[in-house]
Amino acid sequence: MSSQPWFTHYETGVPTSVEIPDISLPQLLAESAKKSASQTAVHLVLKYLPLGLAIQSRLTYAELNEITDRFAVALQKLGVHKGDRVSLMLPNLPQQIIAYFGILKTGAIVVNTNPTYTARELQHQLTDCGAETIILLSGLYERFAQIRDHTPVKHVILTDIAESLGWPFKGMVEKQTRASHLMQDVAPGPGLYRLYDLIKQANGQPTPVSINNDDIALFQYSGGTTGVPKAAMLTHHNLISNVMQMVAWFTPAEYGKEKVLCALPFFHVYGMTVGMLLGIALGAELVVVPDPRNANHILETINHEKITLYPGVPGMYIAIVNHPKVQQYNLRSIKACLSGAAALPVEVAQKFESITGGRLVEGFGMTETSPTITANPIQGESRAGSVGLPLPNTEIRLVELDPDAQGNYADVAEGKEGELLVRGPQVMHSYWNMPDETAKMISQDQWLHTGDIAKMDKDGYFYIVDRKKDLIIASGYKVVPREVEEVLFTFPKVREAAVAGVPDTKRGETVKAYIILKEGTTATEDEIRTHCKENLAPYKVPSLIEFRTELPKSQIGKVIRRMLVEEEKAKLAKT
Repeated sequence: MSSQPWFTHYETGVPTSVEIPDISLPQLLAESAKKSASQTAVHLVLKYLPLGLAIQSRLTYAELNEITDRFAVALQKLGVHKGDRVSLMLPNLPQQIIAYFGILKTGAIVVNTNPTYTARELQHQLTDCGAETIILLSGLYERFAQIRDHTPVKHVILTDIAESLGWPFKGMVEKQTRASHLMQDVAPGPGLYRLYDLIKQANGQPTPVSINNDDIALFQYSGGTTGVPKAAMLTHHNLISNVMQMVAWFTPAEYGKEKVLCALPFFHVYGMTVGMLLGIALGAELVVVPDPRNANHILETINHEKITLYPGVPGMYIAIVNHPKVQQYNLRSIKACLSGAAALPVEVAQKFESITGGRLVEGFGMTETSPTITANPIQGESRAGSVGLPLPNTEIRLVELDPDAQGNYADVAEGKEGELLVRGPQVMHSYWNMPDETAKMISQDQWLHTGDIAKMDKDGYFYIVDRKKDLIIASGYKVVPREVEEVLFTFPKVREAAVAGVPDTKRGETVKAYIILKEGTTATEDEIRTHCKENLAPYKVPSLIEFRTELPKSQIGKVIRRMLVEEEKAKLAKT
């Protein structure tokens, strides 16, 4: 590691390796609660009102640590034990953070669950992970109820957006969330609880549980490249390691003085680690925003709260720089932003930096690496089109795409493209109940195959060239073409279907479906889209649909998605 070229381009103050403390995630919170007891830990901001008022709630670090203890007590009374899986299906709210750490304090495992999942997707995840407890909004209960009898779930804990608010705003928000169906009345029943009722009834400290840093903390589902969702099992050590790597990388950050805009969903590994966990490690104020797509609210929040750190995806920054009223807001408090999940357009980064005065740099990671692997220096040299340098304690190799006869992968020559392999403390333990998939992903000497094709320049900056497989990344969310295709094939009029990720100025990539209908039938785009919406989360639903009479195929009849993407790029080049 001592001879790696990227070390000479680390900015001043960033070490080549960081010491990873032997602590659990609950201990991370406890340390910040000890150091910063009276400082605001969680600040929910729902709406700004005239006369300087806002619909908001706050928890100090001491209060957050205490309320998570109480929730852990409540879970233990329900019978949650070390190693149990607990599904957490919430948008960004104080309750999400409370539940997250409460679960971990029992020694149980958090299963991050996307609130936009359809009943079909939710059933698969709950059944696969074996969760007996789920925490969700009351407005999502009806969807869950459709499949409850087909899952192992015994305990359902409900909450609502307004529950952390006080008078007079609680009633106002309840009325609004009822109108939007995010809040619904759920009749009492066996195994049905309210989150804040459980907390109020819980007293004392949770029964002590021994949590080792190599214990599993999180199941983070990833579609990967097979089309079958897989749970990456991330340990306390994995997540603590990535947090400490990011603490070292964010050189402008000062303990106890930062305000982190948490708009990226916490149920996404990026928002969870680089937003929530990094913020807690820094003793920062987590300014929580449930809807990351509301650009007006994002601008207001940065302006009013004087946000200093804002992790996001390109679409978020694009929305800001293109907002017609951006000049009316003071965004100069921003120090640093890390962009991930998709390629960051150079012009967007430049314009964002000119507006805010802060730095916006691109990084790279994946679910299986907790997630961050590389990043451009925050205050050092950031190179256009590059995903930056490997983080401290992180090794990277570029190898040939195919192994030799003995199954070994040869390193590529300097400047040549190859598959990116990574090894470091942030690399996952394994996939849940998928030893064969784990073996394909992680070699015996602990190199993880990312499936991404990259190249490195002479100074150690890496550039992602392509994906080894056809995974689509739309607005930071991973979409597996095969899963969407399988849903399309269940539509009775579809004869053939192919799905590909095509360029999109807002989402980076968007999902496009190419469909050949059965002879003698007709269908509209709306019919196809409605069918998809009934079976797929919104981010997986094709935003573009094209009816065709043929699809590009190989000699053995396999659809060549790459050619479909090339066609789209050629069309864009002509416009």
